[in-house]
Amino acid sequence: MVNAVRGAAWKIAADLPDPELPVVTIADLGILRDVTEDDQGRVHVQITPTYSGCPAMETITDDLVEALTAAGYQHVDVEFVLAPAWTTDWMTDDAKAKLAAYGVAPPGPVALQLSVRCPQCGSLDTRESSRFGSTACKSLWVCQSCREPFDHFKAH
Repeated sequence: MVNAVRGAAWKIAADLPDPELPVVTIADLGILRDVTEDDQGRVHVQITPTYSGCPAMETITDDLVEALTAAGYQHVDVEFVLAPAWTTDWMTDDAKAKLAAYGVAPPGPVALQLSVRCPQCGSLDTRESSRFGSTACKSLWVCQSCREPFDHFKAH
């Protein structure tokens, strides 16, 4: 029998920080899709990658198994759910605020001049420096006003 109520296993999984953006959790990012526990103490976790082939998914899987096993769950399996595809719409507003405070411009409206707001000074006088930033899900931008480089989490 599967317990549909979100219990302790959900809370443990939801609190797991993203390995590439440690200021947000996998629940904040919308990566965590479901956590179920059966009456035998088996836990099944479903996660959706932000990109197919995202290298962080293996680390997230290992971290989930480690955290849930440490909490006493004897059997933990993690499933990648590819449909529907992840979208930045699944990010919480809190996650977007945390990203901005961390120095990563969150996804959001893009000005017609194809710039994003600098998370350091707020200027829209920015330019994309590289389509890919520190990870494939981010691009690298430079602010023309304060001259600071910053990552932009791409909208999908």
